[in-house]
Amino acid sequence: MPPPAWGWGSNPLEPVVHTVAAFSRRLLIAPDAAPDEARLRPLLSLSLSPPPTPPSPPPPPPEVLKKDSKAAPLTKEEVGRATWMLLHTIAAQFPDEPTRQQRRDARELMAIISRLYPCKECAEHFKEVLKANPVQAGSQAEFSQWLCYVHNVVNRSLGKPIFPCQRVNARWGKLDCPERSCDLEGSNDIIPNR
Repeated sequence: MPPPAWGWGSNPLEPVVHTVAAFSRRLLIAPDAAPDEARLRPLLSLSLSPPPTPPSPPPPPPEVLKKDSKAAPLTKEEVGRATWMLLHTIAAQFPDEPTRQQRRDARELMAIISRLYPCKECAEHFKEVLKANPVQAGSQAEFSQWLCYVHNVVNRSLGKPIFPCQRVNARWGKLDCPERSCDLEGSNDIIPNR
């Protein structure tokens, strides 16, 4: 293919691109078809221009951008409140007649938290609390009451108010799930069958 009348540009690959483009036109036209450009459907498109820049991601929805929100890690207190909320919710959902595995899981969960909790000082204190107050998970009521007691042990050490454990189910009762879909099912499977 001869160079175009206007000459080759500054791109050293320009002659190659033009040759490949001309060759691909010949390949894409059926032998019995007229070589009209409208019928060409290239499998590969080559261009000398730089690729277009991808569009920027859309801004987050307004509810995500709160005026008072801070872009900082959680405080020790925020992590503590969230952890207790999770633990009390788990205890509230704990079965009335747990399997041996569920009782073991409850003990193991507390042990794992005492090892992996993001506040080292808090984790060490929780280990001491667990040593003095081993996990009691024979039923939902027992586990919830034990957790409330342990939470109060921690609260006392921090000079915080004590929660009345007789109200634990009123505060962190069973989740409102249709057809008891929140109930724990005894299973040794890591990923339950669906």
